[in-house]
Amino acid sequence: QVQLVESGGGSVQAGGSLTLFCTASGRTFSSAFMAWFRQAPGKEREFVASIHWIGGITGYTESVKGRFTISKNNALNTMYLKMNSLKTDDTAVYYCAAGNQRTARPGAYDYWGQGTQVTVFA
Repeated sequence: QVQLVESGGGSVQAGGSLTLFCTASGRTFSSAFMAWFRQAPGKEREFVASIHWIGGITGYTESVKGRFTISKNNALNTMYLKMNSLKTDDTAVYYCAAGNQRTARPGAYDYWGQGTQVTVFA
């Protein structure tokens, strides 16, 4: 079983920055892709960004391009999401996920973290 643990959430003023962390532990981590999703109150879970665990190819949803950067450290089994120029619309619970498909569909991911709250205030 793989466990994913997110950290780094918090409250920040619009225009500010936060970095999220997701660390994988448990049995040998072998998923091909890791991703960040987010879910705001009353809304469906939304894809944010993904990264190929070996090749490093990344993908982003349009609304965060140029503001968010996904990265990884294989030696630490850790994925990051650097979020700049945050907007109030970015407020959500952010989840990390791991799976073997490059997709924005939440159901395709096998493992999920518990989520970390990001609140952006005006």
